[in-house]
This record gives sequence, C-alpha cells and structure tokens, in this order.
Amino acid sequence: MYEPDLKYCPHCREEYRAEIERCAACGVELLLGSQMMQMEQGKQVQRERQVDELRPDDDLVAIHKAPLTDIRHLEDLLRRERISCLVAGDEKTCAKGCCPTTFYLLVRREDARDAVGVIQAVHAQHTALHHHDTSHSEAVFNADVGEATCPACGHKFPTAFTTCPDCGLCFG
Repeated sequence: MYEPDLKYCPHCREEYRAEIERCAACGVELLLGSQMMQMEQGKQVQRERQVDELRPDDDLVAIHKAPLTDIRHLEDLLRRERISCLVAGDEKTCAKGCCPTTFYLLVRREDARDAVGVIQAVHAQHTALHHHDTSHSEAVFNADVGEATCPACGHKFPTAFTTCPDCGLCFG
C-alpha cells in the first residue's frame, strides 16, 4: 500500500515525491511510507485489542448526526476499520418520540479521533475536496465592506453585487 521511500499525507493519504515536505491540500507535514506503515500497524494492533461490543459504562461521544441511511453507511465504514460504534436515534426529531428521523453515530471517546479521520478521508475521497483550495471557505459576505470573497470559489468581487459573478452563489 505504501512505498517506503515516498512520502504521504497522514490526513488525506495522498502520495508525494520524497523531497516534498508538506501536503498541498492539507498543509500538514508529510510522513515517509515506512512511517505510515508503522502508524497503520500500531492502529491495527490497538483495534485488534478492542472489545467489539460497546458497554453501557463506556464513555461515548457523538461524531456525526444524519438520517439513518447515511449513518448506516458510516457505521459500516467504521466497523471495517474495527472501530466500535453505536447508532442512536434522536427522539426529539419525532413528534411522538417513537420514530426518530435523525440519528447519531457514537464511538468511544478514545476512538473518536480515528473514527473522524476515517470519515473525513472517505468524504475527501468522494468529494475530491482535498484537490481544491478551500482556504476561502470561511469567508463571510458583508455588504457594508467594499469587496467580498466568495466562500464557494474564492473569487473577489464588489459587494454591490449580491451574486458571485464567477460561480453564481447568491448572497441576497
């Protein structure tokens, strides 16, 4: 899976030449393939030691909230990675409390970082977001300022317009 002499991003798993130091998409320091293999082996050993079933006294945290079909897909991903998880319904989303429409994916607190990493990696792979510059995604349209940056595409435009002239995102 990993070439020992190449470098890899520990977040998005993209492969780089040995002389590259940082991931172009994530901005994190790259690891050698041999380091990635050691890291994966360590995670695998830890997961093999885990008890597969969650217990009532486990310290659980919700890592995702979504409709049941989406949660079931993520549950399958985590179970393939040997990360124990539990699906719980949100009774507040049903008027009678009998049939929730929103669900939570719960994991042990100590597994949360790994679980979120699995979900983020799959999301990045499916959306190809790790190939795009998202540095502008936190931009906020403010009509009182002379120029705005579109959070969708990064285009700068006068705030006299309420629609991004590049991608068509509407701020009105």
